[in-house]
Amino acid sequence: MKIFNLVAASALSIALATYAFAQSTQPAPSNRSTTPPSAASSPTKPSTAPSKQNNAATQTSSATQGGLVDINSASKAALDKLTLSQQVNRGLVEIITGSADGSSIRIAEDLANLLDDGSTRRIVPVVGKGSMQNVVDLKAMRGIDLAIIQSDVLDYAKQQKLLPDISNSVLYVAKLYNEEFHLLARGDIKSIDELEGKTVNFGTRGAGAVLTGPILFNLLQVRVEATAFNQAAALEKLKSGEIQAMAFISAKPAPIVSALKASDNIHLLTVPIRPEMMKQYVPSSITADDYPGIVQSNIVTISVGVVLAVANLPPASERYKNLAAFVDAFFTQFPKLAERPYSPKWREVNLAAEIPGWRRFPPADHWLKENASATDLPLDEKDLRDIFAKFVDEHTRMTTGKALTPGQKDDLFDRFQRWEKSQSY
Repeated sequence: MKIFNLVAASALSIALATYAFAQSTQPAPSNRSTTPPSAASSPTKPSTAPSKQNNAATQTSSATQGGLVDINSASKAALDKLTLSQQVNRGLVEIITGSADGSSIRIAEDLANLLDDGSTRRIVPVVGKGSMQNVVDLKAMRGIDLAIIQSDVLDYAKQQKLLPDISNSVLYVAKLYNEEFHLLARGDIKSIDELEGKTVNFGTRGAGAVLTGPILFNLLQVRVEATAFNQAAALEKLKSGEIQAMAFISAKPAPIVSALKASDNIHLLTVPIRPEMMKQYVPSSITADDYPGIVQSNIVTISVGVVLAVANLPPASERYKNLAAFVDAFFTQFPKLAERPYSPKWREVNLAAEIPGWRRFPPADHWLKENASATDLPLDEKDLRDIFAKFVDEHTRMTTGKALTPGQKDDLFDRFQRWEKSQSY
């Protein structure tokens, strides 16, 4: 069976790219295409409070007619002394996202729209090929400073030693939000077990689902034939019957699923939750509110954490200083991401959440410590018990529904503590 062929191909591409770039240095960032603007949405207010520091210097300038940035006279005078190249590269930070089908593009756009003031800071989103490829691009591609990457892909790269010294060469700024695992199948496929021996698409090489999908199918002991089409092509092949299912990871609601109707004879399959999955993933659900066209009752699945990762650059370098300024502006103005027109996914973000086994970028760690009173949300015992009870109810409903033994409860509480650290209230 070919279920791990795509994982092997992605791992090989990382290894080859690492070999090619291992001895190279990273010169000045190159120009890259920005992503197109996206639709507005109305998120709710996140829990993290603003920095106590004065944020007047980091306010986004207003746009004038013709799309030109209205820069105050002092900034304009300073810019007049710089060459054009110096002006457009001042404070430059490049963020590589997932493919055009995913939700990370919207997140990078939000950061650019909020923080790029046109005079002291430039935020340039770069459309990537997915989490697997983003790991090597962050490590080796010229000019890439930040990357939006699935947490399980980061862990896989470290465990398999796909990149030398990755624990020190890749750090993180913050854990962002969770993305849901979607498994679309033809109407005659009623459960994931019925995909045994069938053809399932996991996406193009470099996509996060190329790793996550085979891991889940392996844990469920369901062997399938893997294909590597992009989402649009895979959906057409699913409709025609050429493939029987397609798997991908995206924040719900994913546009490609939202457009489906009951007449398309395609539905979402439940992913049975196994204890082994809980070491890496979080139980989640997809409801009729998410996809009213094809979902009638709750669909159980897993979700994957998304990380804003950063290259570990020399502290004296200009790029490092640009990143430090970016972090200060991002964390200081973070509450504004709760306002229109930014993505509702920002409401899931807790800047203080930690990622086990990885080091936080020093300027980000310093900001959080300096502003601990503004970001800490202490819970009394009653609050903690209420949250844990909610977690247990959700876990039991999504798994077997059987009573837990004392040992299982102890193990579940350990998982709860890890889960609780990643949440915002």
